[in-house]
Amino acid sequence: MESVLLSSLLIAVPVGYLSWSVLSTDRKARTAVQDLLSAGRETAEIAEEKPEGVLTRIGYRLTPPAYARKLDKLVSLAGRPPSLPLGRVLAAKPVLGLAGAVLGFYIGGAASTPLIKLVGLFVAVLGYFIPDLLLYSRGRERQKAMQLELANTLDQMLISVEAGLGFEGAMARAGENGKGPLAEELVRTLQDMQVGRSRRESYLALAERTNVPELRSFVQAVVQADTYGIAISRVLRVQAKVMRVKRRQRAEEKAMKLPVTILFPLLFFIFPVLFIAILGPAAINAITVLSGGK
Repeated sequence: MESVLLSSLLIAVPVGYLSWSVLSTDRKARTAVQDLLSAGRETAEIAEEKPEGVLTRIGYRLTPPAYARKLDKLVSLAGRPPSLPLGRVLAAKPVLGLAGAVLGFYIGGAASTPLIKLVGLFVAVLGYFIPDLLLYSRGRERQKAMQLELANTLDQMLISVEAGLGFEGAMARAGENGKGPLAEELVRTLQDMQVGRSRRESYLALAERTNVPELRSFVQAVVQADTYGIAISRVLRVQAKVMRVKRRQRAEEKAMKLPVTILFPLLFFIFPVLFIAILGPAAINAITVLSGGK
């Protein structure tokens, strides 16, 4: 009798709990959540598949995904300027490519020499890659400016940390008081932390948005210090010293390359003028004397 009662309880209790959980589920709330999620997914897919503007849609369709990701990387390295967003770049490439092709074929068709035809072919190819060159040039200038600002920024952060601020507070102070692309990247890193990203992810995202080896090594040092509990003031002191040494080495390297850089302008532009100015009067006098003697 007891075994029968125990068996009934073992069957009835799970069945009752399952029935209660099924019946007590808020189906309306669950349905509403699923609708919101599906609507958000559909909106994202529409936004990805149908960018704004006819030329932008054409640019997205004509550009391979791998090449579009490369262009997005170039836009990120350039600081994502408002005048050159990715959609505008993709929209401008087919237009400039078509204009360059028309101009290049016109030059090649009207030319009679192979060199001019080669110039026309170069113009045809150049039109398509003009946005790439603009982004690459702007990105190089931005990365160079960040490389020059890094040593001074680390010194400011070291002073702030030794004065009692935390690392994020020192970063915020350097971002607020600094000017230039490095200060903007520090502010963006702090904004990433404020919206919920972890510090490690924010630091690694800062390294991905830049192409400066010194900044990447600094980010790796900060991530390791945060992981293993190393004092951040020691890391900043060592990194600031290393950055100052590297900046001095870059200046010495440029100074050593300067004679080689000015050698070719000196040979082809300055020396011929000097020879003409110095030897010209003597050559004229010699010609006059020889002609008079005859």
